[in-house]
Amino acid sequence: MSGEARTRWVVAMTAATMVVEIVAGVVYGSMALLADGLHMASHAAALGLSAFAYAYARRHAHDNRFSFGTGKVNSLAGFASAVVLVLFAVMMGIESVRRFLEPVPIAYNQAIVVAVLGLIVNGVSVVILRGGHDHGHDHGAHESHHHDHNLRAAHLHVLADALTSVLAIAALLAAKFFGFNWMDPAMGIVGGVLVARWSWGLMGATSQVLLDRQAPQNILDDVRSVLAENSAELVDLHVWEIGPGYRAAILGVETAEDIEVDDIKRLVPERLRIAHLTVELHRSSSDLPSPGSPEVPT
Repeated sequence: MSGEARTRWVVAMTAATMVVEIVAGVVYGSMALLADGLHMASHAAALGLSAFAYAYARRHAHDNRFSFGTGKVNSLAGFASAVVLVLFAVMMGIESVRRFLEPVPIAYNQAIVVAVLGLIVNGVSVVILRGGHDHGHDHGAHESHHHDHNLRAAHLHVLADALTSVLAIAALLAAKFFGFNWMDPAMGIVGGVLVARWSWGLMGATSQVLLDRQAPQNILDDVRSVLAENSAELVDLHVWEIGPGYRAAILGVETAEDIEVDDIKRLVPERLRIAHLTVELHRSSSDLPSPGSPEVPT
């Protein structure tokens, strides 16, 4: 199942759970459930953004207005989702501090049942988003999945939901059976910190793609080594990611050998997944005719 299809399924499940939690919160007078339902609403919106990004990238994959394709739509959606997650983490922290100062009565039994339901839905969503990646794929497929920032963003949203459900269940049980009412806001702060940390990492990864950051050093070393083995000196090198698991590159090469641009392109390993390769070929001075030689027209 593609990342787009998995994301659509998770959006539908998250939206349904969101409705259940909001309705239950209103009916049972539980602010905890209502708050969790609204939190699910924010994630449903962010996941919907991920699904839209997949559809947009697919429909415009061959649009000539995008010089290197629509691969970066994936990273843009991932960055936007990370920003939403950071805002959610800040709101969670503020609300938790407020509940320390102004405790809110909770209908424990109903809240626990719905929180467990939410956790089950999140668990199924995690399985859906991870499905099909661990078996029967080659290195390129694994790399493509690893760099699918849109799918990673959706995965983080679901993990954040699962985390808050686990923390909510733990806090509700502690408050109900041991009277530790402070556990509810305390777990909210812990969850906010963890979500913010995940989001910060995702923002860093996606911003590197959006800003055309140079590829990792091992990729650059691979290019240099194969050219050096073929008597070609690399004088300029730019490699950057343009989509999930594939890259563009510009190579400035100096050589005295009788070699053409297409020959240079064939030297670059396919494992580097360079979809757009530009080669600037410069002849070494030793390969040029000297002034006054018969090869120089008079």
